[in-house]
Amino acid sequence: HPEIFPLVLTTKTQEIFNCRAEEDVTEEHPNKLIKKEDIIQDFKNRAGISDFHPVKKVVMEYPGEELLVVYDKEFKYGQNFYLIGTEEAKESILNPPQEQVDTEEVKESVEDVYVYKPPIPKPWVSLGSEKEIEEESVHESTIMAKYKISRKRRQFGAPIEFGDYNASSVKDSYIECTAYADKNFAVKQLEKDIAVQMIPMVMNKHTQTQCVEVALQQNEIMNVFIDDWKVLAEEEATFGDKTDSHLKEYQSFTDLHNIKDKTITCVCWHPTIHGLIAVSIAERLNYEERVQFSGKLLLQPSLILFWSFSDPIHPQLMLQSPDDIFCFQFCPSNPDIIAGGCINGQVVLWDISAHSERIVHVKGTGGTSKKATLKPIFLLEPDSNKEAPYVSHCAVSSIEHGHKKLITDLHWLTDNFELNRMGYAFENRSGICCQLVTCSIDCTIYFWDIRPTRPPPISTDKKKEESVEVPHDVPSTFLHLDLSWKPHIRITLAKSGTTLDHCPVKISLRDDFLHYHIQDAQTLQQKAQIAGEDPYHNLESGLAKILKPIEDYNTKFFIGTEDGEVIYTDWRMERDHDSGRLISQKPLNRYAVHDGSINTVQRSPFYQDIILTIGGWNVAIWKEGVPGPLLQSACSTKMYTAGHWSLTRPAVFFVGKDDGYIDIWDLLEKTHEPAHTQNICTTSITYIRPWMVSTRQQFVAIADYFGTLHILEIPWTLCHPLANEVQSVYHYFDREVSHLKYTEKRKEIRAKQKTDLHLESEKNKSKAVQKSKERLEAELRLNYEEYLNFEKQVLGNLGVIPETESHPHSETSFKWPTPGLSF
Repeated sequence: HPEIFPLVLTTKTQEIFNCRAEEDVTEEHPNKLIKKEDIIQDFKNRAGISDFHPVKKVVMEYPGEELLVVYDKEFKYGQNFYLIGTEEAKESILNPPQEQVDTEEVKESVEDVYVYKPPIPKPWVSLGSEKEIEEESVHESTIMAKYKISRKRRQFGAPIEFGDYNASSVKDSYIECTAYADKNFAVKQLEKDIAVQMIPMVMNKHTQTQCVEVALQQNEIMNVFIDDWKVLAEEEATFGDKTDSHLKEYQSFTDLHNIKDKTITCVCWHPTIHGLIAVSIAERLNYEERVQFSGKLLLQPSLILFWSFSDPIHPQLMLQSPDDIFCFQFCPSNPDIIAGGCINGQVVLWDISAHSERIVHVKGTGGTSKKATLKPIFLLEPDSNKEAPYVSHCAVSSIEHGHKKLITDLHWLTDNFELNRMGYAFENRSGICCQLVTCSIDCTIYFWDIRPTRPPPISTDKKKEESVEVPHDVPSTFLHLDLSWKPHIRITLAKSGTTLDHCPVKISLRDDFLHYHIQDAQTLQQKAQIAGEDPYHNLESGLAKILKPIEDYNTKFFIGTEDGEVIYTDWRMERDHDSGRLISQKPLNRYAVHDGSINTVQRSPFYQDIILTIGGWNVAIWKEGVPGPLLQSACSTKMYTAGHWSLTRPAVFFVGKDDGYIDIWDLLEKTHEPAHTQNICTTSITYIRPWMVSTRQQFVAIADYFGTLHILEIPWTLCHPLANEVQSVYHYFDREVSHLKYTEKRKEIRAKQKTDLHLESEKNKSKAVQKSKERLEAELRLNYEEYLNFEKQVLGNLGVIPETESHPHSETSFKWPTPGLSF
């Protein structure tokens, strides 16, 4: 609204201007008048950090002495307060017009009993109106002619006979009933008035062209009365410009204390709490620098920060880890469980259920009919200067049995299946997500299970000796895994023809697209009730159930390597025939498409078999089961560093580059280059993660190398799909598959043609060699005969032999020299 400006007023600002939420202002009394002088003084005291700084121009140009600030409890305009920018709007809110009471209705309501009084007839008094009616009446001036038609009595009821007539026998198959003059009735015209005027002769001619005929046919086929504007209209209205395709800066997060000289490595939105986002941070050092400053790094904490839209400066929660985290993910079954991968190869687990009240508070709004609203604690606790608590990890994996190098990717397996140590899929006995997969640059992929194994019985005396006191601030959820957690499936990707292995950096499972769908708290509670009360504190209960195999489950997945290769393989293990040990299967397909390390391998949220890969300087789109990429972009001028599919438009995906720009691809608009390019920051983009707040609003979180998290609002054109966009993009992929199959077929044909041409050329070459040998012998014979004739002629001229003998004759015989002799 042009007169309303949303504001974020922190607790400190609310205390300064006496407008504290739920105390000074409430939902029933949300209005607060603030003097203009006080706001100007706040500008002088706090300058750019003042909460009124975004509307400074509105405040300075306001004509009145007091400005109206309204408490927006329901976040109708996106923030907790909004400012009224004009005096007229302020008066209309403070003094709303009172409803006018209809006096007649009041009088009728006061009457107790209504008594019907019939009207009394009165004598009619003529005032001359009947004369006017008589004068205006229409009367017939001529006598009407009367006709009497009769027929003979015997003709009444006579039968009538109808006959058939073939219309095809007539020209053009058309029979016309023409009018004719009745000879028995004729009227002679006695008088006729005709007016004649001399004018130039005018001739009108009409013709029918072919294009007009086509237009008339189209008008007959199509509905010409359809309203095209209504067809073009969207189902939902919006306040934004539908032609705008630029991302708009909504908010940014940075911590001056914890993110100094650090970069953001991973970003995850909270699955159920809107406006809450978590980021992992790491030192901006390479391997040599980490070795050099290893002692200093031990003194600095490795954290995952939780940010809230209500406080862009202070994190709400900080998770501690033994080393820098490079990837983490919320558990789909319970967002309070978080798993992360460290730079030293360890897998870390956190349980933040004890701190859930700090980051979210569910409070009713007064009636049972209203929905509960989720609000950050920033709006509920008056003490905003309180430091965010540090949360220690519950368990870390074993250093000896885990990864040896940096963990680059981590995924939770969905709750509909679980894997045994052979890699075969079975029905999930626990009903919750209890397994995850990680990949590392040590050329390994590990599958982990958070459920406890069944250890051998230990004597009570030994238990007392080995018991360790657990700190009170560390949850005991995964105490059975701490420092003893081992993977139950180990996969290595061997390179063919060499002893080296492929180095995986990103993986994509078949069910990863299910994690894109937003899950509400009610759905998670229902899953928890099915699995049992507090299932993650009683993980042993599901192990007693019998494993039921899942038939025809697809166990193949995509892998992106550090060398830019895309690998399609199976995670199921097989036994070595010689040693009997479990070994990994060989990759099914391997494609060297990217010219640099792959940073994104991601399935489409709309199509389970469509995969996006980004790495080096190009982008590729694949379809599972189809050899080769469906789309491969040209090399960009800058290296690609991150990417992500759009959550609502199947044709759109975002790609970040190392110069701070982001490329927005729209396959329905362009397929050979990005549809839009926009600058976000001055340094490299490290991570991209979109999120859908509602059907009308979407955000995308973009992290940069300097540790700043940018929250941008996605415009209407990039978040609302076009009509039948899902089918259109699916047909586009089908056409590309057909084109790829045709290309492969043509390659086979061309290879066969090339082989045939090579065989034919070899045959021709052998024939040419044979012909050249015969020709050489003939030339040698002819040259030898010419030499003998010349020799005899020279000897005859010298007189050595008689002249008669010097001339050659047909009877002269000679012996043909053997090949190879020189003359």
